[in-house]
Amino acid sequence: MKPVRLILIPATASQPAPFLIVGADGHVLERGELTLDGDAAPEPMRTVAVTPGGDVLIRWLDLPAGNPAQSRSAAAWMLGEQVATTPDRLATVLGPPAPPGEPRLVAVVSRPLIQAWTDYLAALGVRADVMVPDVLTLAGPDAGDTLSAVRFGEGMALRGRRFAATVQSDLVDLIAGGRRVEPVQDPATVERALVGAALAPAINLLDTGEREGRAAGGWKRALVLATLAALSPLVLVMAAAVRDGVAAQNARAETLEAIAAAAPDLAREPDPVEALRRRVAAAPPPGGITAAAAALFTAVEAVEGAELDILIADPDDGMKATVSHPAHGEMAVIRRSMAEAGMAVTETGTLEDGGRIVSDITIGAGR
Repeated sequence: MKPVRLILIPATASQPAPFLIVGADGHVLERGELTLDGDAAPEPMRTVAVTPGGDVLIRWLDLPAGNPAQSRSAAAWMLGEQVATTPDRLATVLGPPAPPGEPRLVAVVSRPLIQAWTDYLAALGVRADVMVPDVLTLAGPDAGDTLSAVRFGEGMALRGRRFAATVQSDLVDLIAGGRRVEPVQDPATVERALVGAALAPAINLLDTGEREGRAAGGWKRALVLATLAALSPLVLVMAAAVRDGVAAQNARAETLEAIAAAAPDLAREPDPVEALRRRVAAAPPPGGITAAAAALFTAVEAVEGAELDILIADPDDGMKATVSHPAHGEMAVIRRSMAEAGMAVTETGTLEDGGRIVSDITIGAGR
């Protein structure tokens, strides 16, 4: 058996990605970190990527007998009420077949997020053969009333008997539900668990039962998605890339001739002018998604008590975000900061929640 690379996908793409190279005998041959600005391409080898577990729903289900496709369909139906999006946006992945009478490991993850992780790894110069959530690198304890706890970045991975979840640290007691939590703080113990996952991963999130294209080149999208995962680790990130091909120089042109010259596909629309307006509204801000995310993070951090709850990039609706803040006036400060970066912020909804203001906004090019 050839060496295997195990790489930990960080919470944000700006952070380095730690890796181990493990020999067939389980010894660690090399330790290091990969960065997006690395000079040399890593050596090609089998690669197991450890993903943030907070974005993966993990359950053990009693599935009816059937082939893999039937089992996936049954699992997706059983978990339908526990996810907040349409089934076509999700991948349902099966663990190894269980002994008769035993429940089977099942994981559900966002398809766009799998692609984002793939794009990020491609930007590092590696391709994952296996993706496994961080919490499933841990072995379940024998006692049913005990949870092992290991910190991965900002998340706390909790592993019990037929239980696995990565949560925010302040939610550990709530999720534990009275079970005893045993922190695993010895780095050597954690490394041994990672070595075991490299040689025998518990599940492969890429095994969706379909041959899906995983072309590289969209790592800027991965930055936004990975950042969102860090901000809200219990939410499955449902986002897709915003197309960059809008001809902004014709945004004000409302004649069919101008639209046909700038975007011939829109000339075939029933209302080409309205179609052009929709596309311009969904266009990425100056500098693309990465620049907009960085500008928004800076603007929010400058307001005391403000928090960025959700950031979404959607091909039809453009960039959207949800910001919570102490008082109504703070959004004006954020708008001014974004305007200085050449971007426009439009509030689409505001409500009060527990003494805080929650504002839904869209982010576009400044006028």
